[in-house]
Amino acid sequence: MEQEYILITLADDDEDDRLFFTDAFDELKINTIVNTFKNGSELLDYLEQPDVILPNIIFLDLNMPILNGIECLKKIKKNEKFKDIAIAIYSTSSSEQDVENTFVLGANIYIKKPSDFNDLKKILSEVVTINWQYHTSGLNKDNFLLRL
Repeated sequence: MEQEYILITLADDDEDDRLFFTDAFDELKINTIVNTFKNGSELLDYLEQPDVILPNIIFLDLNMPILNGIECLKKIKKNEKFKDIAIAIYSTSSSEQDVENTFVLGANIYIKKPSDFNDLKKILSEVVTINWQYHTSGLNKDNFLLRL
């Protein structure tokens, strides 16, 4: 059966950012189900459950306790079970080193967290409507960093 919604997962230790994120999806007219986790360890525990429905897109904050976004990205990319999941880095950092590291490690897109709610909705709408199969086949640095 064809999935009728986009399953979105966010790992972010900031409660306000998780709320901001889920509120944005609530306002968008895109059929999504959003799950959020406080850190990468919780996310991986969830993903590794035997009967879990894997998300279409995972949004990873870089700076989290227990298991940060880089460590989480590495673990996800090592597991063949997760090969079809798009990974969006979702961070306050815009450091060139963070962008470069996550690109090399196999993330699909890098998003600097916007401070404006309408900008967040615009970015999330753009990210979830990307044709990931096409986007990832020609992945390069030019289309990796999403700018408003």
